[in-house]
Amino acid sequence: MGAMDLQFESTAVQHGQAKLNVEEHALVSLLSDENYTAEKIEDVDSDDYERLEKGIMQYGCAHYRRRCRIRAPCCNEIFDCRHCHNEAKNSIEVDAVKRHELPRHEVQQVICSLCGTEQEVREVCINCGVCMGKYFCEVCKLFDDDVSKQQYHCNGCGICRIGGRENFFHCSKCGNASYLFESTNGVSVLPCGHTIHVKCLQEMEEHCQFACPLCSKSVCDMSKAWERLDEELATVSDSCDNKMVHILCNDCGATSEVQFHLIAHKCQKCKSYNTRKI
Repeated sequence: MGAMDLQFESTAVQHGQAKLNVEEHALVSLLSDENYTAEKIEDVDSDDYERLEKGIMQYGCAHYRRRCRIRAPCCNEIFDCRHCHNEAKNSIEVDAVKRHELPRHEVQQVICSLCGTEQEVREVCINCGVCMGKYFCEVCKLFDDDVSKQQYHCNGCGICRIGGRENFFHCSKCGNASYLFESTNGVSVLPCGHTIHVKCLQEMEEHCQFACPLCSKSVCDMSKAWERLDEELATVSDSCDNKMVHILCNDCGATSEVQFHLIAHKCQKCKSYNTRKI
């Protein structure tokens, strides 16, 4: 069977979407419910709802309907959105040496379109209490009142996309987000829950790679392979009999202290060889 390399480092990145306070989060979350009316929620003041909704779809630019502008961290100038910035600062009319694009993730300051208050990036204005974007992504610093686009943040791509999260999947191997109803490549859902193109999965198997590229869990039942590896390792002498190492099992998450081996280390809990030293 030969040596198997199942030690993938996890590359999944978790993007937190924490709000600055619980009350604000509760109020703003109501805006995303198309069936919401203030009268339906007894403990929500209708004035709060009206304040959050004030000016919705009345401000913005050709790219976004939003109730704030951004201060570009690259040139310290104010624009309606990053696209407006790029059109002004990265056109052929600008000196080639001075051309640049706005790094979306580095935006730190926004200006409320209703009251003009400049503040750190947040969903609700600290001064007038208006919601500056019915869709808000703290990671991409994206505000948009037009939620008919069905925006969502793709953690795999690291950017916001449109079209509805339920209509797309992110391939764990090639890193592409594909539309489920138009993709010419089949989609497979791994036991760990991550999605991957069938073609990408086949390429992994051809190269004896049987672990999810994101979380490193086995992509199939490997019990028979582990049994064969048990037999193979039993015939291999090891000159490091006294050396012990700590390992983490990628399949069950257990940690163990086991005897060091040059080829592989076996989890003491689930008997998997899909482990890595820690």
